[in-house]
This record gives sequence, structure tokens and C-alpha cells, in this order.
Amino acid sequence: MNVKTRFPPSPTGYLHVGSLRTALYNYLFAKKHKGTFLLRIEDTDKERLVKGATDALIKTLKEVGLDFDEGPFVQSERLDIYKEHAQKLIDQESAYYCFCSKERLDDLRKQQQIAKLQTKYDRECLKLSKAERAERVERGEEHVIRLKVPEGETTFEDEIRGSITIKNSEIDDQVLVKADGFPTYHLAVVVDDHLMDVTHVIRGEEWISSVPKHVILYNAFGFPLPKFAHLPLILNPDKSKLSKRQGDVAVEDYLKKGFLSEALINFVALLGFNPTGDREVYSVEELIKAFDLKKINKGGAVFDQTKLAWMNGQYLQSKTIEELLELAKPFVQSKVDGEMLKKILKVEKTRLDTLSELSEIIEQYVSLPDFDASVLIWKKADKEDAKAQLEKIAAFLQGLKDSDFDSADLIESAIKKYIIDNDLQNGNVLWPLRVALSGKEKSPSPFELLWVLGRGEGLNRIKTSIEKLS
Repeated sequence: MNVKTRFPPSPTGYLHVGSLRTALYNYLFAKKHKGTFLLRIEDTDKERLVKGATDALIKTLKEVGLDFDEGPFVQSERLDIYKEHAQKLIDQESAYYCFCSKERLDDLRKQQQIAKLQTKYDRECLKLSKAERAERVERGEEHVIRLKVPEGETTFEDEIRGSITIKNSEIDDQVLVKADGFPTYHLAVVVDDHLMDVTHVIRGEEWISSVPKHVILYNAFGFPLPKFAHLPLILNPDKSKLSKRQGDVAVEDYLKKGFLSEALINFVALLGFNPTGDREVYSVEELIKAFDLKKINKGGAVFDQTKLAWMNGQYLQSKTIEELLELAKPFVQSKVDGEMLKKILKVEKTRLDTLSELSEIIEQYVSLPDFDASVLIWKKADKEDAKAQLEKIAAFLQGLKDSDFDSADLIESAIKKYIIDNDLQNGNVLWPLRVALSGKEKSPSPFELLWVLGRGEGLNRIKTSIEKLS
């Protein structure tokens, strides 16, 4: 069997991280089985469409490396196909015309809610004769087409959850074609998945309740069933469904913040599936090789922002300085020359979680932030000692050779020798020096700071701190 999967987003806005996982799992499954991954744009709900969303979705998928083999197929360009299939259902009485007004349906729903009954259509229009329904359509009376759910029950196999059976009495006579002539999701998805030879339908668990309707349609058309697999929900840390109220949910937002696409793919892949369980970082090739629908968890997966930041940091650390320079370009606003930026990246890469942090980090190298003089004082010393240590280390640095500033290691060797030779304590010298250079209690080492800043800027900052202590 030639495996074919699909990702069918609706162009209603940004690409949700949950949708990214759905796309990724379809991609991984297709690639593992040397199959085909297709993109289909489901744009039949005209009221929810967002201009430019389709182009944005395709752009984002390509940015994260999920290239599709077929498509994009656009449902709004296939209306004649759905119309033809809907007519087949009408002709064989697997579907029927419904003329009920919105007001009647709203009233029916309210009555059922008051009576604590399941809200579903009461089949009022099935009381009409076939001829009467046809005549009202011929007159141009507004109508929809509904699925005529047969008696009995519907069973299907889920690759993740096993066998699922639902009584047909619990299934609503779903609208298949709306009054505007556009198909609903339920008709279009079944027709398209069959005509596009989709073998595996992999999607979120929120669609499980729709599968019986789809199985009834497959059977009515005489189509073979694809394999179904329904993925667990993605949850906030408080176990509620992932929503924008508790943080970003758009893939585009994470890319703009400086998360690498490969880190995001790696992280999202593990939301419900882990190839080995003994590590966290995997290449796409490793994920393809290990992917297995049977290994996907049934329970919800927590979207842990801290873990994502850590994982992104791991990917940043694996980059060469040259690669980081290229990646950093969109995030560097300050006027800093290439050589200095290289040094900053070399010093800061192990501390970076996202590229967007670079702007603030670079700023502290470009200009010394204001700080209180008390921060310069080592915990076991006093103001006079801090000032004296800075004056002495400034004189020492002034006397070093230019070549001593060629690396942080050379600067470290020289300063540590100075401390030993003068029988000084590390904290008394290095604490005020580091704060003088960074303006912060927490920062890279003074040796790294001096290497990035250079002797001239380093001495200027030390002089500023001496003045603060005077």
C-alpha cells in the first residue's frame, strides 16, 4: 500500500502549534513509509476566512521544513465535485433536503436544552414526501442537505485508541451542504480524502466524535475506509486546553521570538510521543525513523515553555559562530561591528535561550547600564577596598601587551597571575572588576567582558566605577 497522509488547515489565521504537531506527525508517518504528504486548504467556511492566511500558512510550513509532496489543493475550487457527490446521496436517499429556518432550529435547540435532551435535528423535513422536497427545491426555496443517519451503530478502529463504537441514535443528521451551496467539513473531507487516495487520517482527538458521521458517508458512497489516528490534546501547565490566554500558540510568534525551526519541530514532536525516552534532542531524520502511531500517548501532552526554551538553547549551542551570525541578523538592532558581534556570540551562546534575547544582551556591551555603587563592593570587603582594587587592576591592565587581549584565556591567565603575585583574594579583585565592566551582579566573567570590550572601553568603564566610589 502506498501511504498517503494530508494536512488540511483552514485559512482562518495563524498556524497553531497544535496544527503544527498534526502536520508534523502526518509528515513523519508519510516519510517513514516512503509515502506522500499532501496539503489541502479547507476554505469552505466563508465567514471565518482571513485574507492572506493561506500564503502565511504555506510560508510557515516551509520555514519549519515541512515541504508537501502534493498540493495545495483548495476546496473552494472543487465545489462541482462536492455538488455531484451530494446529489448521489440525495438520489439514493442517504441524504435529504431540509428547509427549516434558523429561527425554528434555534427554538428546537432551546427546547431540547430545557428538557435536558441531546441537541440534534428532529427530522421534521423527513416527514415531507420525496416529491414535495424536490418541488420546493425546484421553486428555489432556501435549503440545506442533511445526512440521513441509518439505524444501528457505527464502529471504527483508531490506530491510537483501539476500537470505538457509537450508537447511531446519538449521531445528528449533519448538514452536508449549506444554504450557500458550499459543503460542510464533513462532506468535503470524506470526498477529498477518498479522491486524493489518502490512506491515513491523522488529526486531533477533538474530531473523534465526527468519525461516525464520516464512516456512514464512506459506507454510503461505497468508499473503503482510511486508517484513523486521533492525537491527544496539547495542554497548558494547569492541564487546561492550550490557549492564547496562557501564552503564545502561534508558530509564527515563536519564530519571531528567535526560536529555531528545528528546535520547535523537535519540541512539538515530543508532545505525545518520545522515540526512546532516554533523551530529548532528535534530528528530523531520527524522528522519521522512530515514528510509530502505536507509541503515541492517549493522554494530553503539556506544552512546557521552559522546556522549549531549554531545547532551543541546546540547538543554539550546537551552531557555529558563523551560523549564529547569520541567524542573529534579524534580531540585532544595535550598531555593533561584525568582529565585536562574533565575540559577543562566542561568550553568550551557552547562555542564550532565544535569539530575541540578543538585542538586550548586545546593548550592555554597547553602553554601560547605570547601577548603584554599592553593587561594586565584595561581600567581605568595603567601599575603600573596592575602589583600591579597581585602581590597581586598571594600572595593571594598562601595562599589559596588546597581544594579552587576543583571547579571554590570555586575559584570565594574566589577571590570575596578578592576584597570586600580589597575595590578593579572588573575590576582592574579580567581583568589583566584573560589576564595573558589566554594571550587573550577574554577567559573563570579567575576562570574557574585557576580551569583548577591549582594553580601551574596559578601562573607561573601570574609571566610571572608581568615580562612583569616590
